[in-house]
Amino acid sequence: MDTSVHEIADGVYRLSTCLPDVTPDGFTMNQYLIDAEEPLLFHTGLRGMFPLVADAVGRIMDPARLRWISFGHVEADECGAMNEWLARAPDARVLFNQLGCMVSLSDLADRPPEPVGDGERRELGGHVVRTIATPHVPHGWEAQVIYDETTGTLLCGDLFTRTGDGPALVHDADIVTPALAADAMFGATALTTGTAPALRGLAELEPRTLALMHGPAYAGDGAAALSGLADAYAARLAREVA
Repeated sequence: MDTSVHEIADGVYRLSTCLPDVTPDGFTMNQYLIDAEEPLLFHTGLRGMFPLVADAVGRIMDPARLRWISFGHVEADECGAMNEWLARAPDARVLFNQLGCMVSLSDLADRPPEPVGDGERRELGGHVVRTIATPHVPHGWEAQVIYDETTGTLLCGDLFTRTGDGPALVHDADIVTPALAADAMFGATALTTGTAPALRGLAELEPRTLALMHGPAYAGDGAAALSGLADAYAARLAREVA
């Protein structure tokens, strides 16, 4: 396996590894690095992927400079290498919402995490990011996203998950249909009455780039894509309730 590196927005890098055996057409695991005065890595990858991801980060900056580690929720592919990164970067801390710190990360992380409130903004030096709690969206009580206000990039974790490999960045493509197909395969979305409203709340940010964990990053009308996914899940919930 190899980890590719592409800049998808100004100072925002997609680090992508395709795992060939997860689905018949492969499955990408992506991390995103915001290269700022205080660099932030969103997703760490699995523990076994740490050498690959660290090498990819090293093509952009000294990995020891990393200051913040975050992710969408507590799951091995999102934070499995968290403690390896804390060991590699002596000044790094996990940046996560208060609930996630309370229920998991204060115990799991080798260095105390930095809890942040819902909607709290943080200046990284060249980028301003906002942490937004999204409980159970797409899954996990402690689920969250991070919005880079500087570039209009939404680091959206498992939202829009799709199978297969492909380009690093697609423009104005349909990312809803592949997401629904993958969800039919995996059954990973926690479909509740709060799912569609949470997605519509994210659409109000009007992001210009959606940084998917599993699939290509998307450049275009992020609000329309999020609203389309919200409509699809609302319709599905209505059918299942009926």
